[in-house]
Amino acid sequence: MNKKLLCAALLGGLSLVGTASAQEFDDRWYVTGTVGANMQDEDRGTENRPFLAVGVGKYLNPYWSIDGELNYQNPGTDRNDDLNWSQYGISFDLRRHFITEGRNWNPYAVMGLGYQRHEEEYAPEDLGTPSPTAPLEREGGDVAGKIGFGLQGDAGRVKIRTELAYRIDADNDSVGAFLNDDVPQDDGADWFGDVLASVGVVVPLGPEPAAPVAPAPAPAAPSCADLDDDGDGVNNCDDKCPGSQAGQTIGPDGCPVPVSIDLKGVNFDFDKSTLRPDAVAILSEAVQILQRYPDLNVEVAGHTDSKGTDAYNQALSERRATAVYDYLTSNGIDASRLVGPNGYGESRPIAPNTNPDGSDNPEGRAQNRRTELNVQN
Repeated sequence: MNKKLLCAALLGGLSLVGTASAQEFDDRWYVTGTVGANMQDEDRGTENRPFLAVGVGKYLNPYWSIDGELNYQNPGTDRNDDLNWSQYGISFDLRRHFITEGRNWNPYAVMGLGYQRHEEEYAPEDLGTPSPTAPLEREGGDVAGKIGFGLQGDAGRVKIRTELAYRIDADNDSVGAFLNDDVPQDDGADWFGDVLASVGVVVPLGPEPAAPVAPAPAPAAPSCADLDDDGDGVNNCDDKCPGSQAGQTIGPDGCPVPVSIDLKGVNFDFDKSTLRPDAVAILSEAVQILQRYPDLNVEVAGHTDSKGTDAYNQALSERRATAVYDYLTSNGIDASRLVGPNGYGESRPIAPNTNPDGSDNPEGRAQNRRTELNVQN
C-alpha cells in the first residue's frame, strides 16, 4: 500500500473544488445515518468489510457544518476467520460546503478528529507460545484523523451524502501488523490508513424554517392633499383659510361663506313693520331650526324696497327686523344667539324694484320688503 500517494490524491481532489455563492441557511439540528465500505490498511492483516455510522450535526452558517458521529466496523483477520477483529469510535467532523444556488448537488470537503477503539483476538501460537487456552485479546484506543470530500444532494425532506475519506488511525500495537511479513518485525506499525467510501442520509429535526417576512414599507409622508388640519372638509393644498372654526359654512376654497336663512314669505305690507298672519307660520319653522341647532347664531336683518327716502327706509327696515327679533326671543330663542336687530334699508335688494323700461315693479318691491336670518358661525 502507498499511503502517501493516496493522501496526495485526496488533497488534489479537494483543490479542484471551487468556492460558490451561498444558498439559504437552514440552521436546524439534524441526524445522520451512514453505510459504507471500510477498505482496511493491508498492513493490519485484516479484511475489508462494511461499516455503519450514526450522528448528529448542525450548520454553523451556509458554508460550514459540524457533525458528531459514532462508527462501527468488524473486518476480521486474514490469518483466521474465527478470530475477532473489530473497531468502533467517535469522530467530530467539520465540513466545508461549496454551494451554488439552484444546483441540487454540491461538493464539500471534510476533516475530522476522533477516537478509535480496537478489539483484536490472536492465537498464542502466533507469538510462538503455544497454549491450549482460548485466544488472547488486545484492547486499546487511539486518536484518529480524517480527511476527504463528498457530494450532498437535496432529496426533499432529507439530504443524501456520498463521501470518500481517508482515516489515519494512530494504532501502534496491532498484533496483525507485527505478524505481517511486509512490516518491520521490530515494532510493527506506528499508524494505519483506512479508506472509507460511504453513502448516508441527513434528516433535519423540527419544522422547516419559515421564509423571512419582508418588513412593511415605511408609510409615505402624507402630502397636503391628504391633510385637513382645521377639519373643514377642504384639504390643506386647497384651503385658503386654514383657521376655519367648527360650525362655519365653508366654501370650496376653505373660507367661510355667508349663509342666510331666507324667511321666504316673511314679507311686509307697503310701509308696514307688523307681522302678517302668513309670516307667523314661517317664523315658527325658523324657531324649530334654531332649537334643533343650539350652537347656531344668526343676525336678524330687515330690508325695504326703494320707495321713500334712504333715512325713512333705514328706520323702517330696523322696525321690521325688530318685529322678527321680538318674535324669536318671545318663543324661546335666547337673545345671546341673535345679532341685531339690524336694518339695511333699501341697500340690499334681492329683486329689481323697477322694470328695465323704468316703470314700477310691484312684485320685485314686494320681495325686497323682507327680513333675513344670516348665520354667523
